[in-house]
Amino acid sequence: MGYVTTKDGVEIFYKDWGPKDAQVIHFHHGWPLSADDWDTQMLYFLARGFRVVAHDRRGHGRSSQVWDGHDMDHYADDVAAVVNHLGTRGAIHVGHSTGGGEVARYVARYPDDPVPKAVLISAVPPLMVKTEKNPGGLPKDVFDGLQAQLAANRAQFYRDVPAGPFYGYNRPGAEPSEGIIANWWRQGMMGGAKAHYDGIVAFSQTDFTADLQAITIPVLVMHGDDDQIVPYENAGVLSAQLLKNGTLRLYPGFSHGMPTINADTINADLLAFFKS
Repeated sequence: MGYVTTKDGVEIFYKDWGPKDAQVIHFHHGWPLSADDWDTQMLYFLARGFRVVAHDRRGHGRSSQVWDGHDMDHYADDVAAVVNHLGTRGAIHVGHSTGGGEVARYVARYPDDPVPKAVLISAVPPLMVKTEKNPGGLPKDVFDGLQAQLAANRAQFYRDVPAGPFYGYNRPGAEPSEGIIANWWRQGMMGGAKAHYDGIVAFSQTDFTADLQAITIPVLVMHGDDDQIVPYENAGVLSAQLLKNGTLRLYPGFSHGMPTINADTINADLLAFFKS
């Protein structure tokens, strides 16, 4: 574990576990979490001989709580800083939610990195907010409301999200895990309020259409059909259509947080894709 300093002076925290000569998997977390959200995946793939890397996005987790640069271009450039520092060009990149947008922007923005494969899980591309060209998106006032809740009482907001829609714990018959809810809250509260406030704009209003169209490598798009955070019809389905070499896998009944609460299924499918 360590830090790399970006060209604009931001300290990015990263984890780097496993043999230096093994195939690298670089994990990109969702909003407003940290690299810790990938613990289950990192342990799983470490045990199978991979080298696993995950970083905390700027303003999140243990990285610098800077007030600016909370946009996808800076996010992608920060990833490049970690990759260059570790010498991990040619890694497989896996992103969840906002992290999926970060993966799409990084792969498209840095075509000189020979990334062999990528995975978008419950990811925000191609565009979340509703516009004339994106009629299936969510109204902007939905995201304005998220910002208002964050500004008013971030601690309570970060309790309500995982206890409700993020993991589908608001569905009839669901059995909420207090540990999972508390871990989400812990990760969120580690980060900076300004970064998280601006990050809502970054994940909801960034148009990744051109990024997806520019990517030619194999990309696995995984999405649950009961995702209440990033509805699959306007995200996973459209992303797979825009990718030149995309494969869509839909998971009946799975929530936005499926890498955590459905880890056995997700990990097995990731492994199969990496080995294919």
